[in-house]
Amino acid sequence: MKKNLVCLSSLLVLGGSIGMLSVQAEEASYTSQGSVTFEQDTSKTDPVDPLNPDKPVIPTDPDGNEIPDKGTAGPLSLDFASDFLFGTQKITTTDQDYYAKLQSYKKEGETTLSTGPNYIQVTDKRGTQLGWSLSVTQQEQFKTADEEVLEGAVIAFNNATAVSSVDSAYAPTINAGGATELKLVPGSQQPVMTAAEKQGMGTWLYRLGDETTADKSVKLSIPGKSVKLAKEYTTTLTWTLASTPTNP
Repeated sequence: MKKNLVCLSSLLVLGGSIGMLSVQAEEASYTSQGSVTFEQDTSKTDPVDPLNPDKPVIPTDPDGNEIPDKGTAGPLSLDFASDFLFGTQKITTTDQDYYAKLQSYKKEGETTLSTGPNYIQVTDKRGTQLGWSLSVTQQEQFKTADEEVLEGAVIAFNNATAVSSVDSAYAPTINAGGATELKLVPGSQQPVMTAAEKQGMGTWLYRLGDETTADKSVKLSIPGKSVKLAKEYTTTLTWTLASTPTNP
């Protein structure tokens, strides 16, 4: 009889435990919120590595001298444009093609120079998805300091791509529809990169070449019949960024 009483007591306790578990399984709910608001960034954007566009760099000339910062500030900015340096060449009477030196730069935290493709950098931090257009004008033909003209000289861009750390689905259009070569015409404004509505957000590079083609992507062609003096010839390229895109 004592043994039965012990067993019964155990069953009563277990039954009580089951009742308590049932009460603890009841649930309650409460909602809370998370929010974030963005505003336009009007600060300047640093130039980035043309081969690794999520990393900032300090552009230099081929000798390692830092290039003066001429980038614009604001939510839609033109951050950087390479100079095209074709070096010192021998005077010749045959047609010749010369290629611009690679862009030199210092990576963050490094003192040694790196080189990569020449490029032009645009940043859109407006948060409007309205698009933009980038164009270039070669102001005049190559000339010496005393106005001697290098007749027939033509700058051509090859292997151009739109490069960014942003998803390629938002990439701008290159060379007004993707022409493989763009020849500059002195005095004529020519589109090079166009972001339609809902394109071009973030930082984008008009990059001329990649690891294997960069050294042949900015070409200067000079006819053999052109008179060449033993002097330096220069020209000016003006890059224009407009908030209203042109039709590609």
